[in-house]
Amino acid sequence: MWMVTFSDMVTLLLTFFVLLLSMASMDRIKFQAASQSISAAFGQGVLSNTQSAEQAKPQVITYAPINDDFTSRVYQRLKTKLKELKLNEKVKLVKDRGAVVLRIDEAILFSSGQSELSADAYPVLRKVAVLVRPLPLNMKVEGHTDDRGNELANWDLSVARAVSVLRFLAANQLVPLSRMSATGYGSQKPLFPNNSDRERALNRRVEFVLESQGDPDQELPYLIDAREQTPF
Repeated sequence: MWMVTFSDMVTLLLTFFVLLLSMASMDRIKFQAASQSISAAFGQGVLSNTQSAEQAKPQVITYAPINDDFTSRVYQRLKTKLKELKLNEKVKLVKDRGAVVLRIDEAILFSSGQSELSADAYPVLRKVAVLVRPLPLNMKVEGHTDDRGNELANWDLSVARAVSVLRFLAANQLVPLSRMSATGYGSQKPLFPNNSDRERALNRRVEFVLESQGDPDQELPYLIDAREQTPF
């Protein structure tokens, strides 16, 4: 009778560790290769002595699936820090194009039709720099407009705004210039179809696209001062 109880306990332990493994972050390429190798072993049995070593190797994967683990970690860190800096209402955090994007409406940074930063933009950009500077990330500043007016004029305005933001961050030594770039898209990449004034206002924006500098498995620095946190 004790064997029945022992078997139940072993089964429960196995289920528990399988559950932990399923929730862990795994290398998808290695996992798929191991899965194929195990499937081949169970399906074909022990390889014969005449089979070559090359035939015993698992199938080579010719593509690398997108690994969004690093992007997810950056996203969660920045989401927590945005709340701490009270930027939730001014800066929108999204995951887009395999990167983390900080999105700011035009009205927060510029007057209508202008490329010179308003005074209200300075504290916001300084806090954005606090978010970005400790992370091993490059930052691309992107300017966007709505579809009103001449398209070439919109393109010029979007580029000028992106450069103004980059210039402010570099001139005040908030983010190293070597980690930044600036580009403008005019009205070519709208978030909404420009069918109303509200949609056009949301399309007029500046985005900070944060991309990894190298190894996606590197450790991220802590963005929160432990001294400011209360114990659980």
